[in-house]
Amino acid sequence: MRVGVFDSGLGGLTVVQAITKSFKGADIFYVADTKFAPYGEKSKEQILQRSINITEYLIANFKIEVLIVACNTATSAAIKELRELFKNLIVIGTEPGIKPAVKATKSKRIGVLATPATLSGDKYKELLTKLSFEHDFSVYEVACAGLVEQIENGKIFHEDTYSMLEKWLGPMKKRGVDTIVLGCTHYPLVSEVILQIMGKDTILIETGEAIARRLDELCKKSGYCDNKEIEVEVYYTGEIKKDMINVILNRWKDCGKISIKEVNE
Repeated sequence: MRVGVFDSGLGGLTVVQAITKSFKGADIFYVADTKFAPYGEKSKEQILQRSINITEYLIANFKIEVLIVACNTATSAAIKELRELFKNLIVIGTEPGIKPAVKATKSKRIGVLATPATLSGDKYKELLTKLSFEHDFSVYEVACAGLVEQIENGKIFHEDTYSMLEKWLGPMKKRGVDTIVLGCTHYPLVSEVILQIMGKDTILIETGEAIARRLDELCKKSGYCDNKEIEVEVYYTGEIKKDMINVILNRWKDCGKISIKEVNE
């Protein structure tokens, strides 16, 4: 199974982590589009065009059978068009885990940390509206401008990162939020800091495991099954901290063979 995965940076590797925990038999080709990061501050048209370009690159160079859009912002901006343009691909998107958060919360107060583009996107708004009709809960949203850049630069435990999160999370804590949706694939990398601020009993919802389950379901349905070792190739379009790739992927043992390469645009 040849799987293409892309994100604006390294955050989507948290999805690759989840896949390597439960899925076998995949060659994963990951594109970190660091030259155009962060997507959360780009227009829908810009994100859509980058998504199409990267998909075409993955098809032409690696003959992928599955595409995973490992970015909430890109999913909101491009998933519909990608499915229409590339009908021969299994296309899996990412969306904030509002639904599991609604099931998990006891206080009926949910926090959402996301990029500005995700929070303003139609996909997120439609999901929130639908669930609001079906369930009783309150949502406290924060557009975390600058957090992706801190993570990309390896400043996960930096005092500036802590200060940013403390500013955003403080009001949530006062309002009794007990469940937080990590609405960007980068954000699981600062989970430890979030729990330091909110308290260790706070429930954090991320989407990597849900995507891994969906991949498994669709591949079995399509007859794609293989038990060989997973191999991960990481490509990047601009500047990148290579040491962060191993830091992220090696949080899980037996994540397969990893190689890191640069995309020649």
